[in-house]
Amino acid sequence: MARRAGADSYPARLQKSAHRARIALRKSGVDYFRGDGSDWIALVGLLLTIPAITCGTLLNAVWCAPAALVLPIVAGGLLLRPASLLGLYATAAVALIVESIALGPYSEGPARVTPGTVLVVAACGFFGLILAQFRARVGVPWRRGGTMLFDLRERIRVQSALPRLPQGWHREMALRPAGGQSFSGDFVVAARTNGGRTLEAVLTDVSGKGMDAGSRALLLSGAFGGLLGSLPPHGFLPAANAYLLRQDWDEGFATSIHLVLDLESGDYELLSAGHPPALQLHAGSGRWEEKAAEGPLLGVYDGAQFDAVKGSLAPGDVLMLFTDGLVEASDRDIAEGMDRLTGEADRHVVTGFDGAAWHLIEACAKDVNDDRALLLLSRRS
Repeated sequence: MARRAGADSYPARLQKSAHRARIALRKSGVDYFRGDGSDWIALVGLLLTIPAITCGTLLNAVWCAPAALVLPIVAGGLLLRPASLLGLYATAAVALIVESIALGPYSEGPARVTPGTVLVVAACGFFGLILAQFRARVGVPWRRGGTMLFDLRERIRVQSALPRLPQGWHREMALRPAGGQSFSGDFVVAARTNGGRTLEAVLTDVSGKGMDAGSRALLLSGAFGGLLGSLPPHGFLPAANAYLLRQDWDEGFATSIHLVLDLESGDYELLSAGHPPALQLHAGSGRWEEKAAEGPLLGVYDGAQFDAVKGSLAPGDVLMLFTDGLVEASDRDIAEGMDRLTGEADRHVVTGFDGAAWHLIEACAKDVNDDRALLLLSRRS
C-alpha cells in the first residue's frame, strides 16, 4: 500500500507526465525530420525567434540590425510548408512595423528601418515561399532530399553487384560517374541462371551522364533486373528495347551488351545493342581479340534484331566489357582508346587482375567528363 501510494504521489505523476511529454516531443521531431510529421515544432521555434530579434534590435540596433529578421525567414523557407510560412511572414511584418515605429524615421540616424531593409526582408520571403511551394509540389521535404538521393545511389550500387562465381573464376566491376558525381548513367545487372550454371550480365549505358541520367538508370536497372533470367537469353534485348520504346522519353536511347557465360565449359555468347565491342585476352597467345556483336541502339525502333557472337574462355583468359566513356573521347577515336586499354591491361597479366578494373579506369580515363564502367571476368589457370 505504501509503495502504491508513493507511485501515485504528485511528484511521481509529474515525473511520468514529463517523461510522456519528452517521448512525444522526440517522436514529433523524428517524424518531422523524416518528412512524415507536422512542422509545428519548427514553426513555434521560429515564431519565438522573431520577438527575440525584435527586442535585441530595440535595445541595440547597431549590433542587432533590423535586417536580422531575414534569419528566421530564410530558415522558414527551408523548414516550413507554404501555409505555415505565411503565418511566419505575417509575424515578421508586424515585427518590422514595430521596429520602424520604435526606432523612428530612417533619416534621423543609423540602424533604422530603411526602405532597403524592407526590400531585403521581402525578397528573402519571396524566394523562401517559392522554394516552399516547389517542395510542396514535388512532395519531398528538404530534410528528406539528401536521404532520398543517398537511397537512390545505394540502390543503383546494390543492383550493380555481381553474384558470387564458383572456384576458378574471378569477377569485378568498377564504375566512375562523370564529374565526380555520385550518380551514373552506366549500370550492370547480373544473375546466375540455369540452376547456377550460367552467368548472365548486362552492362548498359543510358543516354546522358551523371545526375541527368541517374533517375533513368535506376528505372532501367530495376526493369532489366526483372527481365534478366525471366526470359531466354536471346529474348532479353528485344524485351528491353520494347520497354524503352514504351517510356517515350525525349532522350530515351541506351546501349547495352549482354553476356551469357557457361561457368562449367567457359563458352559464352555476346549480344550487343549499339555497344562497344568486348575484349578477350587469349592466355595462350597473349593477344587481345575484339568480340563485336551486331545490333541497333535500344529505344530507337521496334522489331530490332540482335545477332550473337560466340566465344570461349580457356584457363587464363580474360574478358572485359566496358562503356564508351572508357575508350572514347573528343581528342581520340574508339580504336585508339581500345589500344590504350589493352596496353594498360597487359601490365596486369603477370600480377593477376585482382583490383585491375579500378586501376584501368584510372589509367585510361581518369579525367574524362563521361560516365565510365568496366566489367572484368577472368578464368583462373
